[in-house]
Amino acid sequence: MAGPFRWLWRRRLTRRPFPPEWLGALEARVSFLRTLSPELRQRFLDMLKVFIWEKEFLGANGFVITDEVRVVVGASAVQLVLHLDLSYYDRLREIIVYPRAFKLPERTGATLGEAKHWGQVILSWPAVLAGLNNPRDGHDTAAHEFAHVLDRADGAFDGTPRLREYSHYRAWAAVMGEHFQALRQGRRVERKVLDDYGTLNEAEFFAVATESFFEKPREMKEKTPELYEEMRRFYGWDPAAGV
Repeated sequence: MAGPFRWLWRRRLTRRPFPPEWLGALEARVSFLRTLSPELRQRFLDMLKVFIWEKEFLGANGFVITDEVRVVVGASAVQLVLHLDLSYYDRLREIIVYPRAFKLPERTGATLGEAKHWGQVILSWPAVLAGLNNPRDGHDTAAHEFAHVLDRADGAFDGTPRLREYSHYRAWAAVMGEHFQALRQGRRVERKVLDDYGTLNEAEFFAVATESFFEKPREMKEKTPELYEEMRRFYGWDPAAGV
């Protein structure tokens, strides 16, 4: 769908009322909703319903897609772009949800999540719930995979999403590059904040940093303030301050 038509379509969806039956799942599963101001809460609900109605949700291995699944997975995605916009998900077409960890032909062992180049995110439902149930352990599979989608929004999985301003790219490259290399070298400061999975490549580093930014913000701000600032400037959130 081309840009102007997509904008009109989203505007039409936004005017539809939010389904009241979705609120129960939100209140039960999505704790960060309670921290939002009334204005941000309304923006969140508007973006959430558009996201859910736009994307195709598919169950795998007998898993049944319910409203709860759509709402919870959608909330994890929308949290990342609440201060950005839904255009970061324009390339995302479908979300496949498994009832447990799954296997992919190109990988060895079980997988909890995967983001594909062609606009597909694959998630394990128990992993999605685990990320929400323990919001301070630094691990959130859904946030990790949707961060990959944001990264891919500019055309490549390279650890650099579409930033707000052209002038931000130099600082982003310097700060992210420094902390990526420090994590690879095993520096204690980074290892206290970031999961070692971020050493694989720049794309995984950004996804891991996203998890820590939302789940361990005070620790990140204290130990790696420059990294925290780049993430804050991109996402628009300041979770260390509770907003």
